[in-house]
Amino acid sequence: MHSFFKVTLRTSDVDAARAFYSAVLGERELDVVQLHEQAVARGAKPHWLGFIEVDDVERAAAFFVERGASPLGPKWINPQGLEAAVMRDPGGAIVALGKPPAAQRPNESGIPGIDWSLLHTTDVERAKKNYGEMFGWQFDAARDVGEHGVFHLFAFDTGGQPAGSMTDIATRPEVHPHWLFHHHVDSLDAALESARAFNANIIGPFTLPSGHRVAVCDDPQGAAFALYEKPALP
Repeated sequence: MHSFFKVTLRTSDVDAARAFYSAVLGERELDVVQLHEQAVARGAKPHWLGFIEVDDVERAAAFFVERGASPLGPKWINPQGLEAAVMRDPGGAIVALGKPPAAQRPNESGIPGIDWSLLHTTDVERAKKNYGEMFGWQFDAARDVGEHGVFHLFAFDTGGQPAGSMTDIATRPEVHPHWLFHHHVDSLDAALESARAFNANIIGPFTLPSGHRVAVCDDPQGAAFALYEKPALP
């Protein structure tokens, strides 16, 4: 299954970022790394990077390039054996294609702590075609959420539960193309109180028709993320 299996925060201040997320999300395992100076030289800002599992990184990257994506450097292998290539998808969002080491197979239930993955893109139909044909993602009917826009839900495989969505930002110049990862919290209000103490930029919170509550944030270094609270069980 070609799903997201890992997210990494690439940031300008690792220690400050860890302190912030520990306060907001609690003590959970997060992958936080220094944003490489070469990426900074290209104009990259702190961001959360999602890794999609593929069988062959170089082949998948070449296929993605044929569809209009751009490689942001060569394939690399970390000390744990993770192979990956960072790409700018055809719509401009940064994403990684990765092959985890055999001893660290992804959790089939998704990335612990990540409840939803949302792609902001300037051409949602093109994005659906690219991600659907490359990774086998299955799309549901579009859902109009009023002032929040139209969302195209997807599952990572046939018959799977919705794991994320895509939305068109062509008429929203203030929003750049990016993947926005929604971090689970038990209490959105408590998490937002902690985020405000660090002067994080916050939009929301919003209550969705499903009863889920969401707030979109920029952390103190400028990386965008979302907080996601599921409705209480009856």
